[in-house]
Amino acid sequence: MAFFEVLDKPFGSYVLGNAPVKQIATGFDWVEGPVWFGDANCLLFSDIPNNRIMRWIPGVGTSVYREPSNYANGHTRDRQGRLISCEHGARRVTRTAADGSVTVIVDSFEGKRLNSPNDVVVKSDGTIWFTDPHYGIKTNYEGFKSEQELPCQVYRVDPATGDIDVVLTDFACPNGLAFSPDEDKLYVADTGVIFDENAERHIRVFDVDANNRLSGGAVFHKISEGFSDGFRLDSDGNVWSSAADGVHCINPAGALIGKILVPELVSNVCFGGRSKHQLFITATTSVYSIRLNRQGVQWP
Repeated sequence: MAFFEVLDKPFGSYVLGNAPVKQIATGFDWVEGPVWFGDANCLLFSDIPNNRIMRWIPGVGTSVYREPSNYANGHTRDRQGRLISCEHGARRVTRTAADGSVTVIVDSFEGKRLNSPNDVVVKSDGTIWFTDPHYGIKTNYEGFKSEQELPCQVYRVDPATGDIDVVLTDFACPNGLAFSPDEDKLYVADTGVIFDENAERHIRVFDVDANNRLSGGAVFHKISEGFSDGFRLDSDGNVWSSAADGVHCINPAGALIGKILVPELVSNVCFGGRSKHQLFITATTSVYSIRLNRQGVQWP
């Protein structure tokens, strides 16, 4: 069975011929939001329609971390190692402390409820950046069908001051997002309006200045099979993105250089494991992993 498709020579050195794509957990409805906790040696991920966050521990298996989860989707960790989560059902972004207590970071903007926060990243200065498309409120499958009160936008929150700013407004539905290793670029996926088969879907890239102002916004890459839902970067700035046929590796110039082939529709990825060289892949009903000759920049 082929696990890889090498389209450019560098990708051949990123994958290891005897390192297979392995299914490590299955039996879910739609998995998303993988995040690695190295200090706890576990992976957390969302089983969105079943309203729960799952935990996978190597050598132990899978258990429920939180149920109900308010239909949580994307996750990351802040600089203190706390879990930051996007919740479709409660239409908010939250922080979970080590003792399990949950703090609401943001659930509204200018007096209006957020749509359904989808994916989130934390910059080294502690600011929290998240996307807010309408997917979680359009049907009852991943949340609660509700009225949309705000446009689909990208936000930045400063937890120290409580300031909330809209940073990007010209997206149909912003989805996955991630910073480059030096944080001078922000990549954001636009996955288009739900049920619109003609929607333009691509990844855009923005320059980030010292004051967190964004400029640019050119199309960085358009996935050739399906579209980019979620992605992460490795330490050399390659983008590892979800796609319909697996995970696509895109170099910093925006060229597709290889694929990891996965038998289900991929939603998102994250790096983790002993040296952040293991790629965890959420795909429809299952979670997969593969060890690479790469290291991720995911914190911590």
